[in-house]
Amino acid sequence: MKVIRLALLLALAFAAPALAQQAKGDKAKETPPTPAVEEKPAPYDERLERLSEIVGAVHYLRNLCMDKAEDNWRASMQRLIELEAANEPKRQEKLTAAFNRGYRSFAAIYTACTDSAVVAEERYRNEGATLATEITARFGN
Repeated sequence: MKVIRLALLLALAFAAPALAQQAKGDKAKETPPTPAVEEKPAPYDERLERLSEIVGAVHYLRNLCMDKAEDNWRASMQRLIELEAANEPKRQEKLTAAFNRGYRSFAAIYTACTDSAVVAEERYRNEGATLATEITARFGN
């Protein structure tokens, strides 16, 4: 089920934030586009949008406070969109907008890494881990 794969992906991402970024030489195999399907909101869409917003915030804050930029949070968000809304453009837009909202909300406040930025990143990461676990527990098999 999509929810289980999604939650596993996000739980790993939130649990291991310090993992090194994978080599950029890996390219996903391209598949031909599939026709769009009827879009039905999932019962966990609100939670998923909040999770997307959290991932955007964590992506911004981690890159602000790390010596070396990393792209794994944005890549995790892309995988989440692919798993949850591959053929549903409106859901894709909502999840993308939530990610961008989280990113921009901190970009408007923090231009340099501060102690409060580090604390905010940790709190958001913890909230994201909790939310991913709750989504899995409630909506997974």
